[in-house]
Amino acid sequence: MDRVFFVLGSLSAFVGVACGAFGAHALRARLSPEMLDVWKTGTHYELIHALGLLAIALVAPRFPNGPWPAAGWCFVAGTVLFSGSLYALSTTGIRVLGAITPLGGLCFLAGWILLAVTAWRG
Repeated sequence: MDRVFFVLGSLSAFVGVACGAFGAHALRARLSPEMLDVWKTGTHYELIHALGLLAIALVAPRFPNGPWPAAGWCFVAGTVLFSGSLYALSTTGIRVLGAITPLGGLCFLAGWILLAVTAWRG
């Protein structure tokens, strides 16, 4: 399972860097400054949680009985829901997509708590 999260974290970091470059170069002239900031927020959170997935993969062997797999899946779900909804919102302008974003944020929060529980239980 730790290998799965290392791969997912690496791929998410790749997507985050690609989205950052795409936003800076291809979307700058196409999006309003407000929507470009929305795109940047999605990229920022994707990159942070890609590093979180890599951290989970690296500490997993140290905590074999902890809830770290649930933390990893929360980060994956959070990235899809949070960053994905912001990418879609910023490029389509469909405001209702913003209602999905907080669900992704809750997934991120749950993942960090589960990671803390993993470390606490040792």
